[in-house]
Amino acid sequence: MSADTLTERQAVADGYRAGRTLPLRVELIRQLKRRRTLVMFAILAVLPFVLVAAFAIGGEPDRGGDRITLMDTATASGANFAAVNLFVSAGFLLVIPVALFCGDTVASEASWSSLRYLLAAPVPRARLLWSKLVVGLGLSLAAMVLLPVVAVAVGTAAYGWGPLQIPTGGALDAGTAAGRLVVVVGFVFVSQLVTAGLAFWLSTKTDAPLGAVGGAVGLTIVGNVLDAVTALGDWRHFLPAHWQFAWADAVQPNPEWSGMIQGTAISITYALVLFALAFRGFARKDVVS
Repeated sequence: MSADTLTERQAVADGYRAGRTLPLRVELIRQLKRRRTLVMFAILAVLPFVLVAAFAIGGEPDRGGDRITLMDTATASGANFAAVNLFVSAGFLLVIPVALFCGDTVASEASWSSLRYLLAAPVPRARLLWSKLVVGLGLSLAAMVLLPVVAVAVGTAAYGWGPLQIPTGGALDAGTAAGRLVVVVGFVFVSQLVTAGLAFWLSTKTDAPLGAVGGAVGLTIVGNVLDAVTALGDWRHFLPAHWQFAWADAVQPNPEWSGMIQGTAISITYALVLFALAFRGFARKDVVS
């Protein structure tokens, strides 16, 4: 090997910084430009308008019997309308963007046969996964923030801004309600970390993006089904789905935090295990696509 070649390689090695490869800004711009990102954000932004139209066509929410639910107070104020949007979306609709943004990230690169070229750049495998995971989680959080923000704006325009009426009695003033809704969005995001972990782990195991996204959504649905099996008793407390609506305790005059704390602990534990499996498995994977 000639001295000139050695000098060139040393210069490349001296200038190479693993931490500067695949910057978050570059990955974020790439993901924001994708059609599936724009379509998902558009669906979430349109949902409040669909609900307003539904209430306009169908009239006030039907209060069946003596029991008043959160849905019955949807048209009381913009804050109530935002809470109802979160209630109808948290169980399934918000699962989809999380699974999409976290499950389509690595698998899509493999399906495009660009993954091996990224690693040959060279982008370290841990750096590649880290960049994609952070961007995926960031887009998921943005989706969850977008829905209530649009809902508050649309609900305020349609029903006015006022206190959040609580179905069990009482109300929260507008300022307190806004703060509680921020807490609710944060908890919904944390509760969806399990879906994010499933999607991301599956994304490192398959070259089919649809398989990773669909697998994460399917397993999340299975968790919801198992939580409905009352015969499992206290075992259901170890299911993330069991705590997904614990945020309702935060929109009370005297909030109860124990359910949200338990749900947060369960979700973070599952998510950390799944993220660790993804990094460990991808570090040993033979990437050929």
